[in-house]
This record gives sequence, C-alpha cells and structure tokens, in this order.
Amino acid sequence: MANSYEPPRPDYRLDGFEAATERTEDDFFSVTLSDDMLVPLAEHHSADGRNTYLLLYDRAAIWDIPGTAEYVTLHITRDTAQRTFGFAHERHPVIPLAQNWLIRQGCPAEAAELSQNHGPRPADVLTARLEDLLRANPDDRYTVLDHSTDHPCSFDFGIEVSTLVHDSHPASAHAPYRVFLEETTKDFRSYTMREGAFPTAEAADTWVRERSVPLPLAPAPDGAVVLRAEAARARSTVSSGVLAVPPAAVVPPRPASAAPARVRRSAP
Repeated sequence: MANSYEPPRPDYRLDGFEAATERTEDDFFSVTLSDDMLVPLAEHHSADGRNTYLLLYDRAAIWDIPGTAEYVTLHITRDTAQRTFGFAHERHPVIPLAQNWLIRQGCPAEAAELSQNHGPRPADVLTARLEDLLRANPDDRYTVLDHSTDHPCSFDFGIEVSTLVHDSHPASAHAPYRVFLEETTKDFRSYTMREGAFPTAEAADTWVRERSVPLPLAPAPDGAVVLRAEAARARSTVSSGVLAVPPAAVVPPRPASAAPARVRRSAP
C-alpha cells in the first residue's frame, strides 16, 4: 500500500479553557471549523502559557471565493487565572506577510520561521531579499491594498499570487504602488518573487488584469538587506520529496457533522 502524508493538526492548547465571550466563541468556531484542512507551518507557545502563535496553510481556500489568500495566522491569548481565552486572526497572501503579522503580535521572530521543511524553495537571491523586506516591513513602509491567489490545483500549472501594496519609502515616491508577484513552478519545488512599480493603484490593477506588457520591475533591493538563510532553508525541498503544502486535493469539503467540537462557555 502506498504511503500517504497526513499533516499534523493545529495545536491550540485550549483544554480547560473557555472562550471569554460568546463572540469569541463564535468567531473561533468559524475560523477553525475545518481545521483538518489547516496545515501548521510555524507555531510558538509562550513559556508562561498565555500566548500561542500559529501560521497555517488553508488547504480549503480553493473552495472559497476565487482569489482567497491561503495562509492564516492566529494569536491565542489566555487568562490563566480565569481559564478563558481570546484570539486574533488574519489571512495573508504570502508567508512573509503572515510572519510579519505574527511578529507584530508579539511572536519572537525566530519562532515565526517555518518548521516544516518540505515546501517550495526560493529560486534566487532576489526572491529571498524581497521576502525579507516584506517580513520586516521596516518603518511600516508597505500597506497592503489588495491581493489575489490563483491556485489551479493541478500539477499542470503553478500557483500565482499578486499582492498590491502602497510603498511609503521616499525613494519610491515616483511609483509608490507596488505589485509583489510570487510564481510557484508547476512541480511546486521552487518559486520566484518580483516587485513591479506603478505610479497609481489603477495602473497596477490594470496590469494585474490585462498582462499586456511585462511587469515593470522596481529597482532591486539594496544589497545591504540581510538575507535570512534560515528562512530560505525552511522553504527548501528535502530528500523525502514530500510537500508539506501540496496542491490541495480536489475532493469535496468534509460534511458539517465532522466539524471539530465547539469550545463552549459555561452557563452563568
């Protein structure tokens, strides 16, 4: 019988905890409804038990609205005295933006690095540099305006993600609207990221829709940008040849009866 790879489930560490409010309960249930489709890529649990940070890949995103981002971040906060929890969450088009969100929530930067070593790797140094910029987002220079993920769920085509941002850096004043274009090869072994520069958001949006000309590339990032070798290795392919984030299988979502148990608050 052929071996199959089943990724681990997210570790929320909520045994013995109740949602702090009914709204928290409902929101958490909604986000984790299909958590058998959420693949943990990075996680960190604080030593005092008060915080959990998760970076997850949503394999069910292909059944959502076309263009839906495939990465989900969660920051779970616990009141260890009251035994209650709250949480914040966000969707992100690319991993560096997800890591930036976790770091801003208080996750140690090294803990936001990917723990799964089976995904596609950066194809070149420029890709790694651009990812470093998005991950660090120095001085909040980038504001995400829009994004779209095109995942055909096929080994005949790769994945393409376009992220439109406004760049507030003075050097970008002539073309402050940037499109970060991430393209993963159809074998899902490597990917490139490139940065396009546009004078207006409308011009950037037109390029994304029409593709009538090549991407007008922004100048390459300064060579002084620190490359994170750990991040590049974390997304490299290992000898097993198994992908932690494979193309999502074309199967129907699981029935509602198989949904995870809801975290219930006690009656007053």
